[in-house]
Amino acid sequence: MGWKKARRRKLMKNIGSEQEYREQIKQEGLTVGIFTTTWCPDCKRLDMFIDEITQEHQDKQWFTIDRDEFPEISEEQTVMGIPSLLVFRNGEKVAHLHSANAKTPEAVNEFLNEL
Repeated sequence: MGWKKARRRKLMKNIGSEQEYREQIKQEGLTVGIFTTTWCPDCKRLDMFIDEITQEHQDKQWFTIDRDEFPEISEEQTVMGIPSLLVFRNGEKVAHLHSANAKTPEAVNEFLNEL
């Protein structure tokens, strides 16, 4: 494991249960969830630049959730494409960057800077 992946693990939590997800989105501050899968080419592209983005936005909590492992949560949050970035505060979704707009670091940063 490279130092970048080790560093990201400190900044980004990988959701392993619905309860963990529910607790994560209840935070008072902004929490960014990345809905992804293991087989998605655009997810792999996002993975290439997301480390730098999480570094720039350390004022937010970050987590990843596998859409295939939690289809009910994905449906509840209207995640139609992946990767999708959803932003939560106090359990409410406040913003959603759909997959078509999450393909470049510039687009993701612009989305996050507008929050």
